[in-house]
Amino acid sequence: MSTQTAGGARVDVDGVPVATEHYIDAHRVPSIDGATFEVRSPIDWDAKLADVAAGGKADVDAAVAAARRAFPAWAALGPRGRQAVLRRLADAIEAAVGDLAKVETLDNGSLYEAMRLRVLPRGAANIRFFADFAVERLDEPHRTLPNGERNSVRHDPAGVAAVSTPWNAPFMLATWRIGPALAAGDTVVFKPPEWAPLTGSMLADLADEAGLPPGVLNVVQGSGAQAGAPLTGHPDVDRVAFTGSPATARTVARDAMAHLTPVSFELGGKSPFVVLDDADLDAAAATAAYQYDNSGQVCLAGTRLLVQRSVLEPFLDRFRARVRDIVVGDPRETRTSYGPLIHPVALERVQRHVARALQQGATLEFGGEPLGGLYYPPTLFTAVPDHADLLRNEVFGPVLALQPFADDEEAIAIANATDYGLAATIYSGSPQRARHLAARISAGTVWVNCFYVRDLETPFGGTRDSGIGREGGRHSFDFYCDVKTLVERTALYDEDSR
Repeated sequence: MSTQTAGGARVDVDGVPVATEHYIDAHRVPSIDGATFEVRSPIDWDAKLADVAAGGKADVDAAVAAARRAFPAWAALGPRGRQAVLRRLADAIEAAVGDLAKVETLDNGSLYEAMRLRVLPRGAANIRFFADFAVERLDEPHRTLPNGERNSVRHDPAGVAAVSTPWNAPFMLATWRIGPALAAGDTVVFKPPEWAPLTGSMLADLADEAGLPPGVLNVVQGSGAQAGAPLTGHPDVDRVAFTGSPATARTVARDAMAHLTPVSFELGGKSPFVVLDDADLDAAAATAAYQYDNSGQVCLAGTRLLVQRSVLEPFLDRFRARVRDIVVGDPRETRTSYGPLIHPVALERVQRHVARALQQGATLEFGGEPLGGLYYPPTLFTAVPDHADLLRNEVFGPVLALQPFADDEEAIAIANATDYGLAATIYSGSPQRARHLAARISAGTVWVNCFYVRDLETPFGGTRDSGIGREGGRHSFDFYCDVKTLVERTALYDEDSR
């Protein structure tokens, strides 16, 4: 049921009031043409959560104009002034984690306990980390050149950043992009994912509560075609940060390049999970089964299990035992391992991939049949032909492919036999072997005997079709700032001014 308050139209989502209108220049506003779109819960597709404002070009223009007006004052605050505001935002996120978890679980089907305990607290950590980094770590010591000039590097705010993020971890991934942009001194126009927009709307309210000045963060909801394209191709946008599919990224890149706007892309993956014959097979099998997490809707997941032939059967025995423990069901229940796929379109895509794999001669070991609703079981294919689409195309569902290999060189060749290069996981008892493979596998991140471990200071991104650029620590500021070299002949300064 919707209500109208001073903060705009709101809908009750499991006891949490969520604004359904855009957030532009610190005001809740409907779409200029009055358009809306439905948001439904993947837990029960018959349960409509909200009718949300559907933005278009005019709404995007208003948001970008607000961000442009707010930019000079926000940039002039400097890193320390922005830090104080962003720390309040991080505190507000932490205080709201319970409500955010309720809404995000209903909106995209993620596990409630995972959202509450791990994923959503990362949103606060993202904001706080980048705010602190800008103050404490961004300035580099100057260098004195051979002729005595002083050489230093400035990170000047770039302007207005357009941020568009996906639905599989919508709130956390929004803060991963928005945090460094705001800390850098940019203002932001954010388009939440159409399939899971509600916690993106909540982020705007939290920013308002924390005292972000009007226009510094704006939220325009809507589809990629109607709201996303006018935003990423806008002539008054200075940076475009996009997370999504390579196909959409090519369109975004074309639109942004019309104005030579720099882009940062984090795209899909078809990551290898390599198990060498000297690996701890119990640990490897446990981590391999975790690749089904979030119903396989994780771009970093190791969806191609590459297992050395000499340990194939003992690994498979352990893997099957781990998979038998997986419980697919309501993500609000603590016993559930993972919940539903996000949308009927996602379910149809998974079913097409499974049918295509069977047509191309792959062997279905287990799974492969929908469980009802949007729920899909853990699925494994073996004996997958080298030419099969399953080995090259991202399924984004709980479907893995097993590929045996003879030696390290074949493992490297198989791992690189894809257009993607986002991540890789290697299990081995030998640091020398693991590092040799890590050096030669095309991937932006390689985990050895672990998975999903992140340091916010290190670069994150992909190679090939998995993305352009790196974010994290200084790498984020290199993107969201205009990096400037300052060379001074200090001998000509007055003595008191040096």
